Amino acid sequence: MTDHRDAVLRLWGRQLYERQGEPLAWARAVLEATGRPATAVTAAMSGRLDALAGSPSDHAWLLFHTVAKLAANLRADGRYDADVGTRIGPLALRLGELEPPLAGPLEDALGHPPDGPTSLVTVHAAELSRNRTIRMRAIDALLEWAELGHPQARAALSEVASDHRTQDVTVWTKALNRITLFGDASVEPGLLRALADTGHRGVRWSVLACAELGFRRAVPLITALLEHPDPMVREGACEALGLLEEPAAVPALTARLNDETDWVRSRAALALGQIGGDRALAALWQTMMERRNPKAGYLASAIAAFGPPVVDDLIALTTDPDPDLRALACRALGSTADDRALPALERLAAHDLARTTLGGLVATAAKRTADRAPHARAHRIDLSSTLVSTDGHPEPQPRGTRRSGSHTRGGPCAPDRLCSC
Repeated sequence: MTDHRDAVLRLWGRQLYERQGEPLAWARAVLEATGRPATAVTAAMSGRLDALAGSPSDHAWLLFHTVAKLAANLRADGRYDADVGTRIGPLALRLGELEPPLAGPLEDALGHPPDGPTSLVTVHAAELSRNRTIRMRAIDALLEWAELGHPQARAALSEVASDHRTQDVTVWTKALNRITLFGDASVEPGLLRALADTGHRGVRWSVLACAELGFRRAVPLITALLEHPDPMVREGACEALGLLEEPAAVPALTARLNDETDWVRSRAALALGQIGGDRALAALWQTMMERRNPKAGYLASAIAAFGPPVVDDLIALTTDPDPDLRALACRALGSTADDRALPALERLAAHDLARTTLGGLVATAAKRTADRAPHARAHRIDLSSTLVSTDGHPEPQPRGTRRSGSHTRGGPCAPDRLCSC
């Protein structure tokens, strides 16, 4: 949509049909405006799409053929072919330029095109009250215009975000997915109301939107949502508190390390790593030592986020009698990208033939970590790109990152995503 003129013409082509009370009569008027014989118009309206064959003007033929096809579809099943309709406006405009005598009749039949981006945005904002298909198309278009910096589009999106009660939930969450394009202090009261409406299907998105905009007044409401019955909401609350780096949430997040849902536990650990501090580190370390679960690699990765201060303790853990803890220590040391870890990793890789409860060798875990260490040191991979669970599945990433082929935040396609694609 970087070319405003093309966007205007595409919308005009669609609106030309949608605004007609009697589309077949309108189609006939457009055909007549091309200056073709009445016999050709009658033939085209009856379904003969070759009625203008041999016309000296390619653009006249294209326009005539396009409108005739639309008329034939309407007569057959009453359905509007959007692909056909979007071509009518641009074709007519070009034909009027090439054949000036036709410009007046075509303008009478088609009306004026919109006057630029402002007209487009006005139309799209009005379409938010139409049927669901049109609403979805309109919200996507408004987001594109907002990305281009159009103030009216941003104002329309702010209005959507400010009142969850009057919006289609998918339209509303689509807007909140891109809240940083348009959100400011004006949307805070509406988002706080949405947070308080804990039964609303989009409450998870209000949680994340508040965090992305840094609304700290939302912290008590978000913290309370850590007890929500829906694990998607609990996971979103963990993510939001991590984004806000809220120290007061450490006790509540610590409780989520024992959540019944594994990906909530993972997100809680990541949040504690983002918040940092002695209490968060102590909670992660205690949980890892008590659980002694080689599948809980997210705990090791979260501990590694504390950086150099934890390296010595992790190196000491490589001598623990429990092979599961030694394997977790390898995992965490690899994530720190600290040179001090290499001797310990090389020792385990060469000599530790004990097996974890999952059946893997500690030596294998150490060797894989040691092999990755030079790359990690070179790039200083952060916590968000290193969280991978022991079974090979990616752990939750912070907002703003995106793996190839993954969904952005939106709609109900994935366990932790409401995909609007």
